[in-house]
Amino acid sequence: QVRLVESGGGSVQPGESLRLSCEVSGNIFSIDRMAWYRQAPGKQRELVANITSGGSVKYVDSVKGRFFISRDNAKSALYLQMNSLKFEDTAVYYCWSDYGFWGRGTQVTVSS
Repeated sequence: QVRLVESGGGSVQPGESLRLSCEVSGNIFSIDRMAWYRQAPGKQRELVANITSGGSVKYVDSVKGRFFISRDNAKSALYLQMNSLKFEDTAVYYCWSDYGFWGRGTQVTVSS
């Protein structure tokens, strides 16, 4: 069993940065893929970025060059560094792991 708990969301202005964290309880070393998803009001949940145990990463085009996903197996944590935030980044951000485990999400709001 894996439990995922996100933190680090908040309200920021356009151009600012946030760092999301996902605390993983359970054996993170047994998890190959982890990812961040987001869901904006009225929209479907979308994959933002994923990372494998080997460090391979992929990003949705809209965040390339601004968001950076990383994981620290020693700390059992997944991160998402979000820079140059835009209005359209406003969403609830979810942590996901192999075997279909989800966190409850953390709200990110970008507004002026």
